[in-house]
Amino acid sequence: MKNIKVLGSGCANCKRTFALIEEIVNSKGVEVELEKVKDIAAIMGYGVMSTPGVVIDDQVVHAGGVPDRKKVESWLD
Repeated sequence: MKNIKVLGSGCANCKRTFALIEEIVNSKGVEVELEKVKDIAAIMGYGVMSTPGVVIDDQVVHAGGVPDRKKVESWLD
């Protein structure tokens, strides 16, 4: 099971990114652990300076802006 973290303070793009990932996970029927990380120190610990950031299994796969649907789907394949 993949662990997916959406890094961000709760801005609109962060919320959209979380919702997009959640929607795709549900539509694909994939089991993941999905969580929000709002703590600035934790976000900076990943080296992400521009949010939203996405971390999968402790590896940063995206930072800054809402990822497109195809990109998110590729993470889950």
